[in-house]
Amino acid sequence: MAIDITEHRDGNAVRRILEALPEWFGIPEAIDGYAADDSYGSLMALDDGAPVGVVPTRRHFPESAEIHLMAVHPDVRGTGIGRRLVERVVDDLSADGCTLLSVHTVGPSFENAPHAQTRAFYTRMGFLPLEEHENLEWLGPTLILVRALATPDQGHAENQDHTQGTSAPPTNGAGGVGSEMSGNRWGP
Repeated sequence: MAIDITEHRDGNAVRRILEALPEWFGIPEAIDGYAADDSYGSLMALDDGAPVGVVPTRRHFPESAEIHLMAVHPDVRGTGIGRRLVERVVDDLSADGCTLLSVHTVGPSFENAPHAQTRAFYTRMGFLPLEEHENLEWLGPTLILVRALATPDQGHAENQDHTQGTSAPPTNGAGGVGSEMSGNRWGP
């Protein structure tokens, strides 16, 4: 298997990949929308020229971008293609000065094994859960995950240790963020 990750948009290939993943993409009208929407940048994983993975992204602001979806054909899932797609997105965005990447998926309050796998994948890729909303993109819960990206002066994103926790901002001694940072007291 010779996988090449390249900037490429092919609605028919997107459709074939998504239709092969009904546990994640089981609504035909949604697949039609994903296949037809060319407003996103797109990376594709090609196996000897055949599309086997896709990750469309959108740059919302110079500092932030979103993975619209990520899908790898079931015949090659578990071979590292998804990881390579996300790493390429991270590297490209980091090199261009982007500092935050987000992705939306089905939230954990909706019990579903395939989407639990998706959340675990993004966690392994350094994403942290930010918040869950009902009725955001569908009638159920949507989880927003985020990942900080290194900028060129901070080094490459793949060299960052994404397993470490972050430190909390200083508090004003009463449990609120405040005086040490801005002179304001936020919170109780």
